[in-house]
Amino acid sequence: MNQNRRRFIVVTGAAVAAATLPFSAHPQEKVKIGIIGSGNVGSAIGAVWVRAGHEVMFSSRHIEHDQALAADLGAGARAGTPREAAAFGDVVMVSVPYGALPDVGKDVADLIEGKVVIDTCNPFPTRDGEIADWAREKGAGLASAELLPGARIVRAFNAIGARSMGSAYREPGRVGMPIAGDDAEAVTVASRLIREIGYEPVLVGGLAMGKYLMPGTPLAGEHSAEEIRQIAAGLE
Repeated sequence: MNQNRRRFIVVTGAAVAAATLPFSAHPQEKVKIGIIGSGNVGSAIGAVWVRAGHEVMFSSRHIEHDQALAADLGAGARAGTPREAAAFGDVVMVSVPYGALPDVGKDVADLIEGKVVIDTCNPFPTRDGEIADWAREKGAGLASAELLPGARIVRAFNAIGARSMGSAYREPGRVGMPIAGDDAEAVTVASRLIREIGYEPVLVGGLAMGKYLMPGTPLAGEHSAEEIRQIAAGLE
């Protein structure tokens, strides 16, 4: 599949999913969300946040993709550069290949300091190389905190496959979303945004537990909130 075709499918799929959401587009409090990395995960989650009534700026290395996505989603969606998205968001979601995370951290460090940052990034050695080996040894949550210094990181949207990402609105609360974070207020903010799009957030621990929020671990895949609690209780 060529790159343009892939972008078209991502944009169209995200827009269709958002257009069919059954819940009201009136959140308790509108939040500005900047998304750095608008691939499968970033576009799917961003789209349902738009439909939920939040303002979302999409960004990536391909501004034309982000502009098309924002145009399809309509009011509440916009496109910009990664720095513009980081400046725009009261909350920032970073959803890029792990190998790109050091450059993202350097590029937007001054703009995300003190902000709630949702980290969806997973380290895969076959794709990301040596940095993935380092992140897995250190633990993905702690590694992300080192690469995004000053950010109030909550690790989320890492354990569920991209294909089903953003579909929890069909049965709100059925699928749990394991999250990890050390900042209680940041966890509260992220939990609210996660719950508003149909997932039931489950705090499994601090960022040190973020190593379990990725494919290949016991928490991978779709589980109910109670199942996540039971699995997490058996992890170190």
